[in-house]
Amino acid sequence: MNSLIMQIGSRSAFCLWVKIKAYSPQNFCMKGISILSYNVNGIRAAETKGLSRWLSTVNADVVCIQEIKVSEADFDPTPFAALGYECHIFPAVKKGYSGVAIFSKLKVDTVAKGIGIKNYDDEGRNIRIDVGDVSIMSAYFPSGTTGDERQDVKMKYLDDFFSYMQALKQGRSKIIVAGDYNICHREIDIHNPVSNKDSSGFKPEERAWMEKYFTNGFTDSFRYKNPDAREQYSWWSYRANARNNNKGWRIDYVAVSDVLKENIAEARMFQEAKHSDHCPVFCRLEF
Repeated sequence: MNSLIMQIGSRSAFCLWVKIKAYSPQNFCMKGISILSYNVNGIRAAETKGLSRWLSTVNADVVCIQEIKVSEADFDPTPFAALGYECHIFPAVKKGYSGVAIFSKLKVDTVAKGIGIKNYDDEGRNIRIDVGDVSIMSAYFPSGTTGDERQDVKMKYLDDFFSYMQALKQGRSKIIVAGDYNICHREIDIHNPVSNKDSSGFKPEERAWMEKYFTNGFTDSFRYKNPDAREQYSWWSYRANARNNNKGWRIDYVAVSDVLKENIAEARMFQEAKHSDHCPVFCRLEF
């Protein structure tokens, strides 16, 4: 620093010192970030099918997991820590139900569990990490497939989540929300839009919410890079040999705030990964 003061003057050197101090070395030099999102339908069951071994082949910087279905006491981070991940989990209060996690190879500045609404937080729906000026959330939206009561919970969650994200954007503009949204946005995202038009996950009011979400500050990274890709699904029923016949739904997303959409370098799915009834979805950003 002394040599810099001699060369460019004390005022400029001080400004440079302040700029360097404002960032950790890792985040100051971060040129990109890769995010993988995966509803594993039980992380212990997925691990018996080789989850961590498969993750080692992808080497994502951040892995967002949904439906971990494990408590803090019963979660074993060892196979994921061995890959260089720092593991943060947010289980549901009810054992063996729901829950989300984020595994990160990047230095995490802050971990935020939940969105401050007890009903949702008790179900382990949302966990967020802050890495420098980028926020990354793993989200598991409620399903309404069990009946009207849970569908009402889902619709209320959608409204509350939208308000939460709009408020969060006021302070943190660079946001990535990866997870299982339990909604197909458009007809191209589901194998049979006509017969499923009144099914939970493709109801008109759910699709309208997705349209509002993706026209109010967030971008669907997969559709941004693959606008016309068909038969690209992320979930298949266990019934009627649906996966082998590719009769699926695209309900898993990596959404980025609009200020990051020009940074999307790649967005894809890994349909060959079969640790769950979902497949992983992936996005890589370059800065």
